[in-house]
Amino acid sequence: MADRICFELNDQPVELSDVSPMVTLLDWLRETRGLRGTKEGCAEGDCGACTVVVERADGRHEAMNACIALLGQIDGQSLRTVEGLHGQDGGLHPVQRAMAESDATQCGFCTPGFVMTAYAFASGGEAADLEVIHDALAGNLCRCTGYRPIVAAMQRVAGLGAEPAVALPQRDRSAVYDDRFFAPRTLDDLLKLRLDHPDALLLAGGTDLGLLASRARKPPRSVIHVAHVPELSAIVEGKDEITIGAAVSYAHAMPVLIAAFPALRSYLARLGSRQIRTMGTIGGNLGTASPIGDMPPVLLALETRLKLASRRGTRELPLDDFFLDYRKTALAPDEVIQSLTMPRLWPGEHFFCDKVSKRRDQDISTVAGAYRVRIRNDRIENARLAFGGMAATPKRASRAEATLLKDGFAAAIAALPRDFQPIDDWRGTSAYRLQVAMNLLRRLEVRLADPQRPVEVEAL
Repeated sequence: MADRICFELNDQPVELSDVSPMVTLLDWLRETRGLRGTKEGCAEGDCGACTVVVERADGRHEAMNACIALLGQIDGQSLRTVEGLHGQDGGLHPVQRAMAESDATQCGFCTPGFVMTAYAFASGGEAADLEVIHDALAGNLCRCTGYRPIVAAMQRVAGLGAEPAVALPQRDRSAVYDDRFFAPRTLDDLLKLRLDHPDALLLAGGTDLGLLASRARKPPRSVIHVAHVPELSAIVEGKDEITIGAAVSYAHAMPVLIAAFPALRSYLARLGSRQIRTMGTIGGNLGTASPIGDMPPVLLALETRLKLASRRGTRELPLDDFFLDYRKTALAPDEVIQSLTMPRLWPGEHFFCDKVSKRRDQDISTVAGAYRVRIRNDRIENARLAFGGMAATPKRASRAEATLLKDGFAAAIAALPRDFQPIDDWRGTSAYRLQVAMNLLRRLEVRLADPQRPVEVEAL
């Protein structure tokens, strides 16, 4: 007998046994539950019209995209849609009142998504800082182009805060929904499922896989949802290194990563939107092996090691050896990425990263670069230079690295064409990509000359 999907929706318990776990949360909310305030605009997590909020027992209220979330992922969560938003007296919530009184509703199609994004922002107690507000709104598109009153409403509710959600009972065993959706609760169960179902897709956040169900309308035949496995959901901060579970979301990992590597603050703010970062995971970004993923160049530069697990045991693999070819990795059919470990910066080491894209927010990189450089006695003695968007895989510029140590930046820049022969596509020509990468190395030289001088890379 299949397990039931159990969660809380707008303060009411929900138990489902007669619905496919592969349907999107958005479709279920609208077509089955009749909650049509949550809209479908793009079906790929870009426009924010489908925004709902996950309310967690630790006090975090996180906006997420319902259009790319599979219903099976919601088990054990506490969700709120715009219909469930209300004030303490049962009337309008302060966010709803601020939106109405600021004339921020406009045509109304995207308004519920903005309301829920504003609710998550207000619940987090963040300040009425324009940069923070624009970051919170980056995942919502207003088709009427009237952002000023929406920003004004956000300013009014900044710092509001919210009570933590009541902790929901969590399963103490692995679950199976509809014989297609497996949700292991232990590493051993995960590895057994991986061995027994080699064709099942691994699901972490679903920001990529969810598109099969939302945009393509062809949900996967079977999936193994890894988000509930403790070893894949943990963050361990050691004195010399940091270990992050493969299923840890970007939203959860960002405070730790930014504290260790401050250059990631502006970089990660451009990795999707808050809705996407609530769902997306670093392990998932590696597992898809996209040559234009934002994190692989960063992790290559940071000398990351992967822990790969199977029923045969575990093995450690440098990330340098993980990407084999376009969308091909060294992960065996019975293996999963358990965690990734990166050493902290040592005295004399510097880390910077850049993302160049057609637009600043909500865009895939044309070229991404990351650089870890160690300087001693005014001399560069080690360098790791990694790029995305320049080859079939994320890749280090090994010739440029060696040339930099021997002959300096000018020679290293000239050596880049020996490391990369990029392709032409609609994001940029080969010549453009190569010139951008060369310019980024020149920018690195400027940064190292004065590490305290901020050098921002805007979207090009």
